[in-house]
Amino acid sequence: MKKIGFWSGMLLVVGLVALAVSAVAVTMADAFTGPTVSVTAPAEESSLESLGSALALLFSMLPFVFGITLAANKPRAFELGTRNDFAVIAADIIYEGAAVGIVAASGHAQPLANPNRFAGFAEAKADNSAGAAAAINVRVVESGKIQLAVTGAVITDGGQPVYATDDDTFTFNPVAGVFVGFVHRFVSAGVAIVAFDALNYQDPWAHYTVRELLSGVKTFDAEDTGKLFVVDSAGDGAALTLPAIATGLDGLTIMAVSAFGTTQIKIDPAAVDMILGPDITGADNKDLLLTKATQRRGDFVTLGLGDADGYSVTALRGIWAREA
Repeated sequence: MKKIGFWSGMLLVVGLVALAVSAVAVTMADAFTGPTVSVTAPAEESSLESLGSALALLFSMLPFVFGITLAANKPRAFELGTRNDFAVIAADIIYEGAAVGIVAASGHAQPLANPNRFAGFAEAKADNSAGAAAAINVRVVESGKIQLAVTGAVITDGGQPVYATDDDTFTFNPVAGVFVGFVHRFVSAGVAIVAFDALNYQDPWAHYTVRELLSGVKTFDAEDTGKLFVVDSAGDGAALTLPAIATGLDGLTIMAVSAFGTTQIKIDPAAVDMILGPDITGADNKDLLLTKATQRRGDFVTLGLGDADGYSVTALRGIWAREA
């Protein structure tokens, strides 16, 4: 309960003191004059009880008037907000600094591997090489910032999502990787400070459960519906060919994953189809191009099943243009 106002508190104290004084006065009067009845003990007990009640009420109200704070240590049971403990799988070692994953089937911790859920980074070595499952726990830091070697990290990568392919390999490629966090700050070539929060940060590509890497030409078909295709710099300018609109391909997303200005994505429709989108003038057999000079990691386009004219762009990031 919060403290009440100072003057209100003082008035309450004065009132309670007056009540206590009144009770004392009654007691003293009884002591000196005595009651008119022949038996005095009950009256004296009644006066003493009144005094005791008044004093008890007075002292019970003091914490609300003046507030009572700790004057000594008071140990409490609590957990630090950025730490957690997990039981370790059988016959394995989690080293200090390792990315830790949770095995879906058992809930046990292990050195991170796809498709584990990322749980944080090991604060200390947990050696369960000779133990059964859950024989020991590993303590993890589950949120914070950490310096990591991230493959290909450059100064323009601030805010980019980071993935782990094992407990000590980190990349920007979401294919076969487990989401860890986001680049907080560039340090040097291939090194970055990564912000992570195992409970709250979400993989921006989490809704794509099927992901494939493209490093060259590709002809899509209807079975590519709903997939995320990740194009690296080896696929710069390679033709990515769409099937005829009648094939039924829908919800296809193509994303550039390599460093700034390294990748042109070139999407080629069928001869009698066009690609329609924001500020993109439709024309049959004209490629949709991601501009290489301004390309960033994460630039993407999502193509939906349009109409008889061709495909429709339903979402995009980056600078895209139609082939001249």
